[in-house]
Amino acid sequence: MSTAHRLVYIRHGETEWSRAGRHTGTTDIGLTETGVEQARSLRAVLDSLALHDPTVWVSPRARAARTAELAGLTVSAVEPDLAEWDYGDYEGRTSAEIRESDPGWTVWRSGRPAASRWTRCVRGSTG
Repeated sequence: MSTAHRLVYIRHGETEWSRAGRHTGTTDIGLTETGVEQARSLRAVLDSLALHDPTVWVSPRARAARTAELAGLTVSAVEPDLAEWDYGDYEGRTSAEIRESDPGWTVWRSGRPAASRWTRCVRGSTG
């Protein structure tokens, strides 16, 4: 008997910084009212998936746990490898602001470790 597995990825709801296009990594910014409503609206979508006892991992940011809670999920574990990357001096700045001093900058150009952390998390979920 085989068991089907599904991976459902949910991004946190809107924050003041995400609304403004500011890069948010380590700064723990709460959800806006819109973000709260976005998270609550996920409940119906998740109900339609008929998930049975899902394993729910969240990043260490409170906005991630709050989104899961409002969506009707119970957090199984806080997974540090799911943490947003550290933007360093670019934290809280928009891409346009960053490009004033670094014209060719893109979020993907500098080869952040987030992709390798994500791979470790996915591999860990499959045994």
